[in-house]
Amino acid sequence: MKNPSLFLIFFVCSGWLSAQNVINVNARLIDSLHTIEIDQEITFVNTEERELVSLYLNDWNNAFSSKTSPLAKRFAEDFARRFHFAKDRERGYTSINSVEKKLGNSLEWDRPGNVVDLLRIKLDEPLAPGDSITLNLSYNIKVPDDKFTRYGRDDEGNYKLRYWYMVPAPLDNGWKLYSHKDLGLQYVKPHKINISIDIPTEFYAASGLNLLKTQTRQGYKTITFSGDERVDTKMYLTKSFIFESIKANSNQVITNIEDEDIAFEVKNSLLERTFDFLHQRLGKYPHRNIFVTQEDYLNSPIYGLNQLPGFIRPFPDGFQYDIKLFKTITRNYLDNTIFINPRSEKWVTDAIMVSLMMDYVDEYYPKMKLIGNLSDIIGIRWFHAADLEFNDQYQFLYMNVARMNIDQPLTTSQDSLVKFNKNIANAYKAGVGIKYLEEFLGDESVKKSISEFYTEYKLKPVNEKDFVRLLQKNAEKDISWFYEEYVGTNKKIDFKITNVDKLHDSLKVTIKNLRDNDMPISLYGLNDGKVVYKQWVEKVRDTKSVKIPNNDIERLALNYEQEIPEFNQRNNYEGVTKLFDKPLQFRLFQDVEDPRYNQIFFMPEFEYNLYDGVSIGPKLYNKTVLSKTFNFSISPKYGFTSKTFVGSASFYNAHQFENKDLNLIYYGIGGSRFSYGYNLFYEKFTPFLVFSFRNSYLRSNERQRLSIRNINVKRDQNPEDPLLFPDYNVLNVNYSYSNPNFLKHLTASLDYQLSDKFSKVSVTAEYRKLFTNNRQINLRFFGGTFLYNDVRSNDYFSFALDRPTDYLFDYNYYGRSQGSGLFSQQIIVAEGGFKSQLQPEYANEWITTVNASTNIWNWIYAYGDVGIVKNKGDNGKFLYDSGIRLSLVQDYFEVFFPVYSNLGWEITEPDYDQRIRFIVALDISTLIRLFTRRWY
Repeated sequence: MKNPSLFLIFFVCSGWLSAQNVINVNARLIDSLHTIEIDQEITFVNTEERELVSLYLNDWNNAFSSKTSPLAKRFAEDFARRFHFAKDRERGYTSINSVEKKLGNSLEWDRPGNVVDLLRIKLDEPLAPGDSITLNLSYNIKVPDDKFTRYGRDDEGNYKLRYWYMVPAPLDNGWKLYSHKDLGLQYVKPHKINISIDIPTEFYAASGLNLLKTQTRQGYKTITFSGDERVDTKMYLTKSFIFESIKANSNQVITNIEDEDIAFEVKNSLLERTFDFLHQRLGKYPHRNIFVTQEDYLNSPIYGLNQLPGFIRPFPDGFQYDIKLFKTITRNYLDNTIFINPRSEKWVTDAIMVSLMMDYVDEYYPKMKLIGNLSDIIGIRWFHAADLEFNDQYQFLYMNVARMNIDQPLTTSQDSLVKFNKNIANAYKAGVGIKYLEEFLGDESVKKSISEFYTEYKLKPVNEKDFVRLLQKNAEKDISWFYEEYVGTNKKIDFKITNVDKLHDSLKVTIKNLRDNDMPISLYGLNDGKVVYKQWVEKVRDTKSVKIPNNDIERLALNYEQEIPEFNQRNNYEGVTKLFDKPLQFRLFQDVEDPRYNQIFFMPEFEYNLYDGVSIGPKLYNKTVLSKTFNFSISPKYGFTSKTFVGSASFYNAHQFENKDLNLIYYGIGGSRFSYGYNLFYEKFTPFLVFSFRNSYLRSNERQRLSIRNINVKRDQNPEDPLLFPDYNVLNVNYSYSNPNFLKHLTASLDYQLSDKFSKVSVTAEYRKLFTNNRQINLRFFGGTFLYNDVRSNDYFSFALDRPTDYLFDYNYYGRSQGSGLFSQQIIVAEGGFKSQLQPEYANEWITTVNASTNIWNWIYAYGDVGIVKNKGDNGKFLYDSGIRLSLVQDYFEVFFPVYSNLGWEITEPDYDQRIRFIVALDISTLIRLFTRRWY
């Protein structure tokens, strides 16, 4: 052979090209049945160095077929009710007709481990390394409703198809088998795709693939698309043409993102600017079309912008559309060309995308405020939140979870992230980390590395180590800490200045690292609030002293320009010539933390109970939007009915522990004074210590809590009904376990109380289960006994069958002393948990009860309670009641209608309206938990 090297190059290139799988799809939409008939040919290449005896295909459409699929379980974990309660016709499924080799031989297939969205095809003979096999599949898919993932069939009869045909699972040192969990991009190897689909003539088809031809026949038309090196093939079949096709330089953008009625010329100009920016910073997009949909944006929106009502437009014309489009295009740009494992290494594309967004805003919208023009409005502009720039949101939202101690390493698999981290915080931490790295290096090396990474690995297999290698190669400093500690762990960054020594013409500054890491910190010298000196300090594992020139420095500060996502920036200041490290600042209403000041907030606060009426007064507190370790709140109020001052105060401090089952210890003191009757007041003073345990797998809702507190109560004497024990002290030790979930809910507690008058112990357990047929059962058990009781002559400390006396003043009764009327009908399901008022009402020796309910239809339940009440000197009495429960919002807004009990048919009694009981939660913090539980 004359040129063996040329032959070798040709052979290698041919082998690489042939390694690409080829998928041919012939499909037909049956609109009346919401199904698609598919005949599919897959040419699969074995790229492993071992024989294969079976092949795996992702059949993600079938994930919608079952309430027990991984997708359904994911929805349940996020308290998303819509899938479980959906009608069968709204779900999707795959019905397989045949699986054959190209020559027509049928092959066996199954769904291994009953994983419904995975197909295993058993080969009749092993597939050798480098060999290929062609499979022919015939199957039908039922397209699911789009309300589950935003993809599927919508209310207008359009089909938004994603993950609708089968693709081979990736071979990457073994099969990588991932179920559909609505996490974003499917992990597949790039393949060549050809699609020919028959649709009714009234439909239009849109896709990011190359349109080859359209043929119209009687009653339907055939549209043919193709694409090379593809990993995601979205296709929309719509009854009206809802997409615009806009040319941007050499690319064609096909989009339906809501445009705020912006003129076509402006949109074209913004798109050209976007592509110019991305071409310059990354490189040329290799495909002709880029398909950018409203659903893409809504699944990864600009948080904050997506919460604004449509009539509020606080930003300059075109900004919201521009930034929405830029984010969605950049995400598609990266996802369609950087073939990284999106389950375990998504932080790489997140880091690039968010850093590009920040640079784009800095370049074209410098000094853009986070809340736009609202920051100029009198009243709003007084808040520090109005000072935040648009790019400050990324560090702020990441710090939200860091302060809550639920941040997770960027290398955590996407399906193990809590929802807030998966949707927001981890991507923002990744992007902020890139900017941190840029500031530390002080040059263009990071931008160069990102461009080099895209150019070198575009449309090629790549992993996170390739990205990190390029960052380190182009950096002139050691940045090993970036991957090893910033990316690979959830270690916090927290430094403080511990000492400043004034020398002749310099300052010796001692910096302490409050965390165990090697991340660098910036040191600033300030004069009259202006920066006169800056230096980066590295390798501060414990403490480190540095000498800096004393250029008329009044204060020293760490991380003054907040380029570092530091856990606590309030301890970053040290006075040199000033008496105080930071000035004191008072602010009206809760605000975003400003670390330059010691902040105290005040705001008007309202409360209500029957005896004080509406209570109004100022609340002084230090809690900012982000949580902090030490908190205080002082809330004096004036009761307009009691015509006196009431209120509460609390002080507590918290210690967090990272990656430990014992994740939090907090301790403090609380006190309150309110009315417990007309012209009767109580004072409560409680020191407490709490140990909080959380499952190390943060997506688990499992919690444990040990609380130790001493409750001191003083009550006014009632001259008409003198109290035997107006003042008392109770030591309370409570252990609780909770694992609340949408499908299965379990809580339990063990409570011990000790005073000089009694000692008692009780156990409470509650279990709920929602079955696949939508039947729900609720079971609750309570058992309590006195170890000794010297106050049996009075039932104030006794166990209650239906309405506890609440002598510890823990429950939010609106009329706690009422024996009749509306306020007496408020029920808090505690102790016995009965809904009917039966006798004996209290137990001074022991009590045991079981409460049960099950749904009749939707939110209408039948309930029943049974129990035994035992009082000293009496036989235990068996009691029961039953009725109908309307659970409009479970545990928050419920109404109970008694029907039959020991009293007989209560529903026939003339005072029946007074027997109805209700639960109403008006406390704001309680209601907020109803909405935040799905995010944390």
